Amino acid sequence: MSLKWVDSLDVALELLEAYPEVEPQNVRFTDLYEWILALEDFDDDPQRCNEQILEAILQCWMDEK
Repeated sequence: MSLKWVDSLDVALELLEAYPEVEPQNVRFTDLYEWILALEDFDDDPQRCNEQILEAILQCWMDEK
């Protein structure tokens, strides 16, 4: 399954698995953006990302943590 920007919860779960030691509330958007692009299953246009998308992913990550 390839992940897209709109898959907030699925992306957050992948981040939780990839970075279990990270406290998501301390993550900068620039780092979050790079980490998402580096996920093996992520396959979407980097230009389609915006602050609202990153906020949604970060919120899901905090909720799951």
